[in-house]
Amino acid sequence: MKPSTLYSSLPWVITSLTVAVHSAPTGTKSNSNPPLRGSENLLGYSASNTVTDQSTDEIPYVPVPGQTDTADLGVYLDFDDVENPQPVRGSTGGTDPGPRNDYYDRMNSDKLAPPGTDNGQTINAQWPMGLSHNRLGLNESGWARQENEVVMPAATEMAGVDMRLEAGAYRELHWHVASEWSLVLNGSCRIEAVNENGQTFVDDVSAGDVWFFPPGVPHSIQALDSGVEFLLIFDDGSFSEDNTFLATEVFAHQPRSVLAKNFDLPVAAFDDIPEDELYIFPGTPAPQNISEQNVTGSAGVLPQSQSYSYHFSEQPAHEVQGGSVKIVDSLTFPISTNTAAALVTVHPGGMREIHWHPSSDEWTFFISGKARATLFTAPSTATTFDYRPGDVGYFPQSNSHYIENTGDEDLVFLEVLQTDQFTDIALGQWIGSTPKQIVADTLHLPQSALDRLKTEKMYVVAGSNETDAAASA
Repeated sequence: MKPSTLYSSLPWVITSLTVAVHSAPTGTKSNSNPPLRGSENLLGYSASNTVTDQSTDEIPYVPVPGQTDTADLGVYLDFDDVENPQPVRGSTGGTDPGPRNDYYDRMNSDKLAPPGTDNGQTINAQWPMGLSHNRLGLNESGWARQENEVVMPAATEMAGVDMRLEAGAYRELHWHVASEWSLVLNGSCRIEAVNENGQTFVDDVSAGDVWFFPPGVPHSIQALDSGVEFLLIFDDGSFSEDNTFLATEVFAHQPRSVLAKNFDLPVAAFDDIPEDELYIFPGTPAPQNISEQNVTGSAGVLPQSQSYSYHFSEQPAHEVQGGSVKIVDSLTFPISTNTAAALVTVHPGGMREIHWHPSSDEWTFFISGKARATLFTAPSTATTFDYRPGDVGYFPQSNSHYIENTGDEDLVFLEVLQTDQFTDIALGQWIGSTPKQIVADTLHLPQSALDRLKTEKMYVVAGSNETDAAASA
């Protein structure tokens, strides 16, 4: 049989088989599998239809503290150790017999049982780095995973990368179209760069320190003896680590004769250059004496006032009622002309006060502890998100939000803005600095509340007795 004849006959064969199976006499035992599609007798109403009597109303669960309170009170519901958390808050919601992912429900109680004050759906302001694809370095030298518009479409202004280098490993020589701002999360590394004037830079940075490389400035990163993990933030939400300009790729895609002419070297000098990118790879340990790597030409070294590093770890924290805040921006780190950041610590029960940033979106990385935040978008949309270490939060320019510590240990997170100075507007300071009569007429607050309003920015506030009592009721 010709192939065309065979293929054209297949539909008939399949139809014939189906008819044969359907035509089998009642009670006849057949060894054939049932067909892929059912009988037309299953369509719509039939007197022979059966209804399965399955109760889904009696789903056993024990409400957690705060779950039976009025939904608008909206206290945090801790489902971490709950066997069967349910989407119920106050008189709203109902039980869920499944199917469902209990693991995610326990981690995201404000998605399962949102506060009654949530309304509609804002942008997705949460992305766990743990869900990002991990790119692995050569020979167990490290890894990198990223967040950008691909996984968080509304995060258009900034993107982030969490990168690990084992002891002695390199992030190979490269440069970006975007600027690069970094916070060292743990360990230490040596960073080196050469600017457009030929001035060179080298420094060793440790946990808590930051660096900034302007667009186009080539640089390298090598882990010191303890290895290193660092957070990278780029001023472009579409940025991808897969699209950086790598030294290996630059060399691999130039004619060897051109390379020889460019460097005034014989062509044979380039016989062993890598055919593929290295990206993250093991290397010779950096010498302990940093001066051994301080190569300089006629342009000399980069002036200290234009340094690419800032030893943020040595800056004392500014203590506030509910925690502490440290700010680094162009006022103390001049080269960082378009990136400003605050490292915030919130004690248990406290929260980063309700605020917004008038000049930039906020890109937030959660370092330790548990948190939640409500993003409010005009005119009336609000969504509450829960965060764990390694999560990214994103709050658009002028959209208000708070960040509340929902755990029993300190919450630490990094707020990053795409601007030269770190600024925000605090809801409390605004209302407290507005004539009380206007506030009373607008919000109907009692005089006892008006008398307690503050005119100063708090940054972090401690938990109130009233809120704590309600949460533990």
